[in-house]
Formats: sequence, C-alpha cells, structure tokens
Amino acid sequence: MLKPSADPALSGNRYSLVIAVAKRAREIAEDAENKGEILVEKPVDLAVQEYMDHKFHIVPAKEPDEEEPKDEPVES
Repeated sequence: MLKPSADPALSGNRYSLVIAVAKRAREIAEDAENKGEILVEKPVDLAVQEYMDHKFHIVPAKEPDEEEPKDEPVES
C-alpha cells in the first residue's frame, strides 16, 4: 500500500493537519460502526486519502476579538 506524502498537501501547519485527519477518521469509524460495516482499511488511511482527494479541507480557527468581554467574575 502506498502512503502519500503529506508535504504537498500541507497548506497550513502540521498540527492542523493531524487534528483534521484525526477528527475525520473518528467520523469514518463511527459511521461504519453505526452502519455495522467492517472497514478493510484503517480509518486514518481513509481520512488521509480523502484529504489528498480534496474531499474536505481545514478551516482555520477564528481569533478571539479583543473587544469581546472576557470571562471575569461579576460582583453583585
């Protein structure tokens, strides 16, 4: 089985790629379990292949705005 290199697909940082593939792999495993299917390939391999085929993409997290109030205790 050929393992694709992550370098050409890496548009952001490696941490984001790992998190996105792990989340998708958990979704694949859960869907297969709910349907009673037996996966021949590992969910991580399927998730990596889906990412390489551009079936999902990584959405960067939004930065918190400085103007939003921070969680601080309020005296009553």
